[in-house]
Amino acid sequence: TLSATLCLQNYPSQIVERQNRPEIEFRDTPAVILRPLCIARDEKECCLIEPSINSVRVSIKVRQSDDTERMLCRKFARFFTQRAEQFVILRKKPIEGYDISFLITNT
Repeated sequence: TLSATLCLQNYPSQIVERQNRPEIEFRDTPAVILRPLCIARDEKECCLIEPSINSVRVSIKVRQSDDTERMLCRKFARFFTQRAEQFVILRKKPIEGYDISFLITNT
């Protein structure tokens, strides 16, 4: 469920000593990666939530049915990616097939 997805805890890396890496990004330990959750209105509008024990990746696909919506979505995504350092949870590059991706960690 969604509430269980956001219950994050500290989980040090099993590969690299004394590092706490987001398991959903590196996939070092497959046992701590949970089943992804997809919330969709239709094929063009959906949200993919990929949970693990210490991080959650949320990817959003926005409907882009005409040129105006494509331009708005591109500018919106560019606005966020240029300020990714200020938004601690934003990934600079979205997952393939999605417009915006967020990475939420336990720290």
